[in-house]
Amino acid sequence: MLFEKIRATVAEHLDCDVEEVKMESTFESLGIDSLDAVELVMELEEALELQMDLDRDLDTIADLVKFVEEKMGDNE
Repeated sequence: MLFEKIRATVAEHLDCDVEEVKMESTFESLGIDSLDAVELVMELEEALELQMDLDRDLDTIADLVKFVEEKMGDNE
């Protein structure tokens, strides 16, 4: 599942327990700033073998999941 992959990547990036990363978690509550968000997208690009241009602001993990799903759909 895409959420699980993103969740694991975020947890690894933040060096936190994967259980702390929930769909409703905001980047702010996780301590993720704009630079971290860009780095996360780069890590996800590599993990998912997908090219994504971060073309909008994302506030939550759910926003990130939706963004990645849209980008995956664009590449089909």
